[in-house]
Amino acid sequence: MTAEQIAANLAQQFEGFSSTPYQDPSGIWTIGYGSTYDPMGNHITENTPIISQDEALIWLENTMRSAFYVITEYVKVTISDNQKAALADFIYNIGVGNFVNSTLLKILNEGDYSGAGRQLLVWDISDGEVLPGLLRRRQAELGLFNT
Repeated sequence: MTAEQIAANLAQQFEGFSSTPYQDPSGIWTIGYGSTYDPMGNHITENTPIISQDEALIWLENTMRSAFYVITEYVKVTISDNQKAALADFIYNIGVGNFVNSTLLKILNEGDYSGAGRQLLVWDISDGEVLPGLLRRRQAELGLFNT
């Protein structure tokens, strides 16, 4: 399996599928497998039309390609395919801006792989509280990052 497939599978596992828009625990409108934007770059809203599972997979794959591009652009050290997949899922979940400005990226680019991996676990909070689903996701990303 490619890094892209591994990342997409991880996202599908933790996001689940919804054909209709819903608000995530942070109140962000989402659809499909956690998409917050449609393919035209428009934010998902409560009025976003229903999508099929096939459409959702295409949206997920497109966003994952963007995450891998961000990794190529901003990660300055050599990382494995599993590390790329873990980071791509992480970026898919937290957003590009949060990743680019993260301590995780800074530590990783200093060559501290172990420290960077531990930073994944910092991102399990939404609105001031630890979310069990986010914690499980971060633990899965860390496990993948460390293999």
